[in-house]
Amino acid sequence: MTETSKFLKPTILMLCLCIGTSLLYGQDDSSYSLEIQRGISMVENNLSGSQQNGNAPTRWTLKERMKFYHANGVSIAVIKDYKILWLKGYGWADNAEQRPVTTNTLFQAGSNSKSLNAIGLLKLVQEGKIDLYADINNYLKSWKFPYNDLSKGRKISVANLLSHSAGLTVHGFPGYERGGKLPTIVQILDGKKPANTDAIRSKYEPSLKTEYSGGGTTISQLIIEDVTGQPYDKWMAENVLIPLGMMSSSYSQPPAADNKNLATGYYNDGKAVKGKYHIYPEQAAAGLWTNPADLARYVIETELSLAGKSQKVLSKKMTELRLTPYIDSSAALGVFILNKEGRKYFTHGGVDEGFVSQYVGSFEGGNGVVVMTNTYNTALYIEIINSVGKTYHWENFFNR
Repeated sequence: MTETSKFLKPTILMLCLCIGTSLLYGQDDSSYSLEIQRGISMVENNLSGSQQNGNAPTRWTLKERMKFYHANGVSIAVIKDYKILWLKGYGWADNAEQRPVTTNTLFQAGSNSKSLNAIGLLKLVQEGKIDLYADINNYLKSWKFPYNDLSKGRKISVANLLSHSAGLTVHGFPGYERGGKLPTIVQILDGKKPANTDAIRSKYEPSLKTEYSGGGTTISQLIIEDVTGQPYDKWMAENVLIPLGMMSSSYSQPPAADNKNLATGYYNDGKAVKGKYHIYPEQAAAGLWTNPADLARYVIETELSLAGKSQKVLSKKMTELRLTPYIDSSAALGVFILNKEGRKYFTHGGVDEGFVSQYVGSFEGGNGVVVMTNTYNTALYIEIINSVGKTYHWENFFNR
């Protein structure tokens, strides 16, 4: 061994270790301009919790907070001026395989699935195939909703289902372990085995108030199938996901087993979900596999449609309706509205077994963010979104 090789060997080893550590924390920013890189750095180094008692919140780095929350992986998309400004992945998509999160890594979107589902229903409304305010049993063919005394003679509409104002039971779904027997959608609606949740029934009369019900969204899934005569995942892909440019996303449950981009879900103690992830036959409520880039395309199209600049799926009028609260001041159709001292934002979050995520988009200016993680803690994405809002000066979003 020459003196030069003696020197190079440890140097190369150290370089590899540094690259590995860098990859674990985040992908290379060098493809972005210096201005964008500075913004990325500000987001990564300016995380904070909520302000309490008028005191300034503590600041942390993303790396510190990922360690604190035992987060395996994080993926972020930031939107500015109706365009994706930057994308970046951090940590591991699968710890055991040492497979890093990239911008192509797919996560379970949880209840963010409901936002795209609402677009599908409203497309059918736009086409005159559904009356948004008519009795849902007008459109259900393979199963009828069994009204009872608790509904007090009032009929449930698609608008009720999408705004969580139908007065229905079943908040959410735990999913099913891979390899187990899966229920049909009718078995889920009736709470019959192998379904692992109760029957979806009236809890009180519709249009009384807002109370979150993934069960109601599952009824809307069957409406799409019965009205279109197609499997839910196929119709949604052809009529919503592909037109929005969400080419990597799918409602198929289970997902394609040979897809190498699927993240593994993890609990807060660092243990992986058994079988890596759960299966969700409740596709409309919790079954979307996607990534921040694709969800950002949905956010941008919503913003452009609202501004009258695009109508890839919904018209400006229908998008305005989708973003209008129904019954209360925040729950709209498949989305929630934040009113920050006159500045409005639309948002939704998602939780599946081992996964959490959230997106935010602005009514004006074309700003937004999508954060997806394969950990089971929502606090981290809240801190990341706050950091993005501060970095890019979203008006009234995060006043500190």
